Amino acid sequence: MAAAIERLAGLIERLGIAIERLAGPIERMDRSLGRSSCGTMEKIAFQRGNGTMVKRRYRNMDPDARPATFGELMRWRRERARKKKDMRFKIGQAREKKPDYLLQNRSDFTLTWIGHSTFLIQMDGLTIITDPVFAGRMGLDRRLEKPGLMLAELPPVDVVLLSHSHYDHMDAGSLRRLKGNPILLVPDGLGPKVRKLMKRNTVHEVSWGGHVRIGPLTFHSVPAQHWTKRSLTDTNTSHWCGWVIQPAVGNAGRTVTVYFAGDSGYFGGFRGIGDQFPDIRYALLPIGAYEPEWFMGAQHMTPEEAIRAFSDVKGRVFVPMHYGAYHLADDTTEEALDRLLAEWRRRGFGPERLRLFKHGETLIETME
Repeated sequence: MAAAIERLAGLIERLGIAIERLAGPIERMDRSLGRSSCGTMEKIAFQRGNGTMVKRRYRNMDPDARPATFGELMRWRRERARKKKDMRFKIGQAREKKPDYLLQNRSDFTLTWIGHSTFLIQMDGLTIITDPVFAGRMGLDRRLEKPGLMLAELPPVDVVLLSHSHYDHMDAGSLRRLKGNPILLVPDGLGPKVRKLMKRNTVHEVSWGGHVRIGPLTFHSVPAQHWTKRSLTDTNTSHWCGWVIQPAVGNAGRTVTVYFAGDSGYFGGFRGIGDQFPDIRYALLPIGAYEPEWFMGAQHMTPEEAIRAFSDVKGRVFVPMHYGAYHLADDTTEEALDRLLAEWRRRGFGPERLRLFKHGETLIETME
């Protein structure tokens, strides 16, 4: 049976390569019809009857950082079928969780890891959630551990930050069930999908370099290296980004600066983020879903690359994320942590600058 599956995968892979070879000239012809001068977005025009439909396709700063081809995907799936990984290691749940405190807090800074790329952040009286995903499954795979806090335990949310449209970062069911009436900040191009989903909420699309002020805080959209897809035909039709949260002008003495990287491969843009925002206290960076590196490298960082990115952005405290909740690639939670800690020691960083959260754990800074 295994040999038959391998032969079938090989046939599918060759078919995918043939389709790509056929599609290449067509794609180049379509692109020749219209292209913007923007370095991160191109307009592809398709002839439809007597009119022309223009579809935007976003790009990375590095033009070689692209989504995998169908043939590469099938090669990975064949490799994955041969691997046997021990998935028993768990991050675990925090011994003491603070849902009641979070519900009444209006003054302290708090950072709570719910799991994967989902954090609950409280700053200057605002409650913020990043990439809220509480789903019990991702595709066919069950969640490795339950969320650190359940949706019913959350306080009302004021602001939602979305980094991109992939299902492990944008879950429709989780968004609809959030308490409160949050404002949603999303990357360029993602607004129409989110407005359709969240009809009663205010949604702001923010391009790289743009910002939105909400109350005492400013939310800056910053570059990332990734891609997007939610259906067969919408590849890269919306952008991807990270977010920097900092005090608005005149409020600098009362809060901290947080960098949420979203989902990203390693790229030179991290240095620019560090130069633009020199006071990042907490850098929330992904360390998982990197294996095999030949396939995942453009879109996900290894733990070693994540530490390099942390150094580039000049953060004070590194908070790892994007591991331990879903089995998205071939690395395990234990492997990611082992590599992270080995590289941390090799670089000579102090233990006080690395904060490893349990699910549901809350960090609190009293703001005076």
